[in-house]
Order: sequence, then structure tokens, then C-alpha cells
Amino acid sequence: MPDLRAIVHLDMDAFYASVEQRDNPQLRGKPLIVGGHPTRGVVLAASYEVRPFGVRSAMSMVEALRRAPDALVVPPRPEAYAAASEEVFAILESVTPLVEPLSLDEAFLDVTESRSLFGPPARIATHLRARIATELHLPASAGIAAVKFVAKVASDLAKPNGQREVPTSETERFLAPLPVGRLWGVGAKTEAALHALGIRTIGDLGARDPGWLEDRLGGGRGLWELSQGIDPRPVVPDRGAKSIGSEDTFEEDLAGKEPLRPLIHAQALRVGRRLRRAGTRARVVQLKIKLADFTLVTRRTTLPEASDDGQTLYRAALELLGRYELRQRVRLTGVAAQELSEPAAQLPLLAEAPTRTQRLNAALDRIADKFGGSAIRTADVAAVEGDDEPPSLRGDLKPKK
Repeated sequence: MPDLRAIVHLDMDAFYASVEQRDNPQLRGKPLIVGGHPTRGVVLAASYEVRPFGVRSAMSMVEALRRAPDALVVPPRPEAYAAASEEVFAILESVTPLVEPLSLDEAFLDVTESRSLFGPPARIATHLRARIATELHLPASAGIAAVKFVAKVASDLAKPNGQREVPTSETERFLAPLPVGRLWGVGAKTEAALHALGIRTIGDLGARDPGWLEDRLGGGRGLWELSQGIDPRPVVPDRGAKSIGSEDTFEEDLAGKEPLRPLIHAQALRVGRRLRRAGTRARVVQLKIKLADFTLVTRRTTLPEASDDGQTLYRAALELLGRYELRQRVRLTGVAAQELSEPAAQLPLLAEAPTRTQRLNAALDRIADKFGGSAIRTADVAAVEGDDEPPSLRGDLKPKK
């Protein structure tokens, strides 16, 4: 009998570096770093050829170049990564609407109901990876399990360019030898505390009594459940999300409001398109600003009526930016759509004709679906997402490993 749920975790391999190597044949097979300023920047992506030198994402560029002085370094191209991401997610959504984005290059898919159309989940994962390789010329890895946590661990262990399936009956045996630090929620401090208790592997933790763990660790029961492969969290697509957002961490801190405007514009347009794809609208727009000292500032405004139009979101975000007195350089901005409302399940018999804005958005969406997310851009967005060194790297959730 098949598992009740079938979850696929699909993760692109060294995504930014792979896009660079795909687009520039001279970089293929070479130790490659996608990174920022050589003295104050960080590694945004490291190709698999440079990883034997100990280079990893989020490492300082100074340390990375000390370890691999002959590595090739290229600046990030956010436009190229965003366009490739749109194409990847279009392929994922061809097998199920239940796709939960984690970042530009990583997602959970619930393919439980897709099995009747596409076959067993492992075959679905193979099919998706083959399409991504054939159509986009990019490598991807996948993990397949009945729960999200196990699928994520399986895809990590399958890298690079592989996949691994963990049937429910083999979950505990699969997890047991892995270091306890692989459990979600186990950071450096918790890992040290577990080691002090003689717990070094997931199997060690799973063998302890949940109550004993709870007495010694605040979240001990939750960790024990993960060690048993218990993870009831559903895959939550944009359609079921409480908010939809996009944000950028800049390669270098930016001074003043002027350079922020086109970046915020690009974020708002992307959020608008995701709202339309999810079939939902937002009543609230939030602007997020992270200052150079890591202070996080958020401002919200309520729209006169719910909207899925990126330009409307941009005007609201721009108004929020105008009200804020900016006294420091900025390292991140983000736009989020909140208080989402689904459209009525049944359309009225005499539906109103679409507005000019709705017709324009529909046309732009069709072009983007056919030719990629960067096929049409506004002039201000194109100016900051050109082929020269860009001021930012799009990262809707986090830098990738």
C-alpha cells in the first residue's frame, strides 16, 4: 500500500553558479564563485568544482579567496536567476498546484494526487529533473518521502544531481545514523546541549523518552517526533499562504532612497504576478527595510480595495518609503502582500468587463509564461538588472548552499 502522502523536495544544485556556467561555456568545469565585493562581500554560490577547497555560501569573500586563490569570481546577475527560477517553477507546477516555494531554487511539492496521472512519486521526481535538465540545462536534486522533513534531508543527501526516496517503513533506519544537528530546530547551542547529554545522532535522540527530553530541552518532544519521521505540516502553496512577498539582500549597502525605488518596483511586480498566479488579492502592503546595522523596519498600509496589480503595490510601497526618514545605508528591502482574499468560487452571470489594467496584466503574464519572467521589464527595473554588476541579489528567502 502506498504512503498516504507523497512529498517531493526539489532543490537546484548550486543554482546561481549553475546558471552562470550554463550561460558562459568558459566557466563550465571551473572552480567558480558567485560573490560580492572581494574585501567585504560574501559568497553567494559556490560551484561544486570549488567546494573541495572548503568554499561555501555565506563565507566571506576574503576567506573564500584565501582558500581558493585561483577560483573564478563573477558578480551576481539577479535578472538571470529570477528568470531561471520562473522557468523552474513553471515545470514544477505542471504536475501539481501544491508547490510551496522556499526560495528561488527550492520547493516542496505535494504529489499525492498526482500519482494517478504521472505514476509513483519517484517517477515524478525523475520526470521533473529530466525536464529541468533538458529544457533549462540546469541540474537539480530531489528527495521523496511521506513528510517534508524527511524529503528535505533526502534531497540534501542526494546532491549533486541525484534523488533519494525514503519509504515510511524505512524512515527511522534512514534518520538514525545522521548527526543530530540535521534536525530542524537544532542550532549550535542545542546541538552542544544534546552532545552534553550523550546524544550525537538522530537515533540516539529517538531512543530517549520524549518526557525525559522535554524536561531537559524546551522543545524536546518536537525533536523526538522529527526523529521518528513525524511531521504533519502540509505543503502550503501561494494560494494557501497568509502572505506573499519578495525581498532582495544587496551586494553592497545602498545610500539614499533613489536607488531603492527600482528595486522595490521589481519586488512589487513579482509579488503582483505571484498573486495573480495564486488567484488571490491583497488588502495590505508591507514594506520591509533592513538597515546597515541590521535594524529591521516594517511599515504597512491598507489599500482602498484588494488588488493583485504590481503597480498598485509599488505605489503603496513607495508611499511608505516616502514617509520613512532614512538615516542609514540599507542592506535589504522587501515588499509583501498581506490579508489575502480568494476570489469567489463561482463567477457572476453578468461579470464586469476586465479593466485596462487587468487586460494589461493578463497580457504581460502570458508573455512571461511563454518567454520567461524577464521578457518585459519596466525601464527602471531594467536599469538595475542589466548585465553590468548589479547592486543586489534577489533572494526571496535565503542565500543558497
